[in-house]
Amino acid sequence: MGKIQTSDALKSIRIIDMSRVRAGPNCVRILTDYGADVIRVEPPRGVDPNEGMFANNRAGGDFQNLNRNKRSLTLNLKKPGALEVFMELVKTADVVVENWRPDVKKKLGIDYDSLAKVNPRIILASISGYGQTGPYSKRPGFDQIMQGMGGLMSVTGHPGGGPVRAGLAVADMSAGLYTAIGIMIALFERQFSGKGQWVHSSLLHSQIAMMDFQVSRFLNDGDIPVQVGNDHPTSSPMGLFTASDGVLNIGASGQGNWLRLCQVLGREDWIDHPDFKNEILRRDNRKRLTEMLEAEFGKNTVAHWVEKLNEAGVPAGPVYSVPEVVEDEQVKHLGVVKTLPESFEGRDMHFITQPVALSRTPADIKTAAPACGEHTVEVLKELGFSDEQVSAWQAQGVV
Repeated sequence: MGKIQTSDALKSIRIIDMSRVRAGPNCVRILTDYGADVIRVEPPRGVDPNEGMFANNRAGGDFQNLNRNKRSLTLNLKKPGALEVFMELVKTADVVVENWRPDVKKKLGIDYDSLAKVNPRIILASISGYGQTGPYSKRPGFDQIMQGMGGLMSVTGHPGGGPVRAGLAVADMSAGLYTAIGIMIALFERQFSGKGQWVHSSLLHSQIAMMDFQVSRFLNDGDIPVQVGNDHPTSSPMGLFTASDGVLNIGASGQGNWLRLCQVLGREDWIDHPDFKNEILRRDNRKRLTEMLEAEFGKNTVAHWVEKLNEAGVPAGPVYSVPEVVEDEQVKHLGVVKTLPESFEGRDMHFITQPVALSRTPADIKTAAPACGEHTVEVLKELGFSDEQVSAWQAQGVV
């Protein structure tokens, strides 16, 4: 089979993916969709006691979506001879990505200094829960824990309802995105220095960075963010309102949007209302304004208001379930979903495409996620190992 060619953008880059669960695979998925040759290195089946948590159902949509376009090499790094194989692979690579606890790399002999001795151009990208050093560095880190510690749960949910977890893996996904950016910066810098470097991010730092204006408001203004439900913490009217047949989502922040909203509703008398004539007043009198708006929105359907408000330049939309998301005409137009027929164990697999479009070298999805060790023999032969050596390693449980 050989290298899976998805795009010309990163076709010269080889990545060794040692990561698991979500943050690391998400990081690597971005790069492989844009053409990087990714070899997923994982222990043989039955070696990792936590295997069932992240790789048990390889035909499942989650594993498939995170690991498409990758090849799989099995390697038990605790076996004699395995490190030799791994270092031969490192000699051919540009990037190694891992998300173990910080001390594991050193124990296995694949920390940055060890890798750089065999390949000075190598970039090691490490993702951890809390960072590579510090008082919490050896703690296990999961997305939900970081949502709590990073402040997200304190601002999610309705007032007085207690902390609420976001419905997606914000810390995991953002750590993967930030790490992918770090890898690209390191690859760019290497063009001038000729040297690799160690890139590392953490779920905790990434989650706090994603909080962005909420944390910045506190640091600079002393404003402690709180739960505001579906309302925007600083702008109004901006949130969910009840139309005659369902929920309407509008974003009428700013004076221009407020003016246009009033015109669409035929309530020009509200424009200079003493309680609503500027953003601060509309925020402070949000409850009363919401009641007045719902009385108007209740006169017609969600579809009616979405059309009228958008025609006037006021951001508005429905609130979809996931099945409704993928059926939306604009989502289909954007090519958000790509299907590979009979691509894994005879099943059609459906994938979420990359949201960044490049005009000459776009991302693509060519293959489903691999079976465990599907490309082991292929990759070892690419490295120059003989059939006899490969067979011996298979017998010894090295690969």
